[in-house]
This record gives sequence, C-alpha cells and structure tokens, in this order.
Amino acid sequence: MSRRTTSVIAALAAVPLFVALSGCATASSDAGSGDSGSADETVKIGVVSKGDAQWAPFVEAAAEEGITVELVDFGSYEQPNPALSEGEIDLNQFQHIVYLAEYNNASGSDLTPIGSTAIYPLGLYSTKYDDVDDIPEGETVAVPDDASNQARALNVLQQAGLVELKDGGTPYSDLAQVDTDTSKVKITALEAALIPTSLPDVAAAIINNDFVEDAGLTFDDAIAQDDPEDPNALPYVNIFAARAEDSDNETYLKLVEIFQTNEDVQAGLQESSGDIALPLQVPASDLVASLAKVQKEADAKK
Repeated sequence: MSRRTTSVIAALAAVPLFVALSGCATASSDAGSGDSGSADETVKIGVVSKGDAQWAPFVEAAAEEGITVELVDFGSYEQPNPALSEGEIDLNQFQHIVYLAEYNNASGSDLTPIGSTAIYPLGLYSTKYDDVDDIPEGETVAVPDDASNQARALNVLQQAGLVELKDGGTPYSDLAQVDTDTSKVKITALEAALIPTSLPDVAAAIINNDFVEDAGLTFDDAIAQDDPEDPNALPYVNIFAARAEDSDNETYLKLVEIFQTNEDVQAGLQESSGDIALPLQVPASDLVASLAKVQKEADAKK
C-alpha cells in the first residue's frame, strides 16, 4: 500500500498490542508547560510497544534537536491515558480520537490531541467481486458485531456508496441507522473473528486488520477502505495526546513535527504496521474539533 500524506482531512485499527509492562516514573518537569520549550530537555512519552520500528529513529532524531525522549512502555491500552492525566508522563502516542474521547468522558479528564500520526485503514474485502461497483443491489455485506468496529465499518460502507446511514455516520452508528430503503446492499453482523471464514458466503465483508491474513488475503486486496479525506474518517486518526495546559508546548509540537517529517521515522512506521499505515499531517485545530464532536456524540448516545 502506498504511503499518503495530507495536510488537511475533512480516521484503531489499533496498533498491535504487546505485553511488556514497565513502571511509570514521575514525568520530567524539564519541558515545562504552555508555550515554553528549550534545548536539552527530557520528554517522557507513553507508548504501547516501544520496540516498534519507528521509535528508535524518532528518539535519535529528537536527540539531534536537543530533546531527550524517554519512551515509557505500557502493556495495555488502559494505562497510558491515566499516566498522562496524573503527570507520570508528558505525552502519549497509541490511540485514535474515538478512544481518547471515551477516556475523557469516563474520567472527566481534558487530554487533547496535539498532532496526528497515521490512520490504519479498515478494509472491505470480497472473493466474488473486484470492485465495489460490481456488487449487485440487494446482496449481503458482513460487518463486525462489536459496537466500535461496527460503527467504523458502516462508515466505510457509506463512503463506498453501499449504504446510507440515517444519522449521517458517527463513531456510534449501528445497524439501526442503516436506511434499508436507500441502501444498495443488506447488512449482516458477525463476530469479527468469524468473518474471514464467512467471506465466501457474502458479497463482501469488512475484515478487521488482525484477521485479514486469516482469510488468505493481503491488505492490497481491499476493494474499499477508509477515505482519509472523508470527515467520518477523522475520528480514527491516531494522535499524540497531551494535557490541555501543554497543548502549545513548543518542544512537544517539535516532537510531532519530527515524527511526521523524518524519513527514517516514517519508514519505521510502515515497517511496524505491515505497510498499511497512511501517514497524515492533520491540523491540531481539526483534531481538537473532532474530539469535541465525538465526545458530544458519545454523551448523546448514553
């Protein structure tokens, strides 16, 4: 899959989870907060799997700019946000906007995105059709039955022109939002792990990235996927997150720039993602607006 970079976007598949828990020390105060920023600073960044290929060149590139990066490795997705809220780390990078919105709502925190990294596209696959336009009207398409992946899958299908969603498409859309009168295909929900073996029984299916190879497919076989320029994809962009008071910290923003523009870092990102990551440079203001929108939608869904 080719690498794409865009400066505007009008959206886990999560990075792989590795269990390698390390302790959290108190975050360095060298970087300060607000607009402050100077050379020879230490910044603690929470990640899930610091062994991913992008991190070594990232640390090296930051050091060349006078910034010492200390990666704090966490063993589960539940840990980096509380550590950031409590000041044990300065930044984290492991999640997309939807995940952050749900954490903020549940915890009352005000963590905020300060820069984008990439989107890991969710794909539509078929063993019967080579193009979305070839799928006949009235055929059945499978989507995952868990709420988070189902909502994203429905948004992908709407972007592909196969369904229309009554709510326009949100991170909380479900089968009830499918407008059956105006949609081209019928939708069935299956357990995500079972979809690969069920693919021959349907016209097409949204398959989680973890299960694509189980279906004997490659990511290049997708006949549709998230459109990074579609507004409904933005909530699935992975981000650097900071505490709200640090959103303008010059050192932290410099680290975002390094991640987004350093060629070795970007090459490592492709290596660790299996070449499916689509790097993105989304304005922080767009990320913040998306976070606020998703948090509002989450509240309304309660």
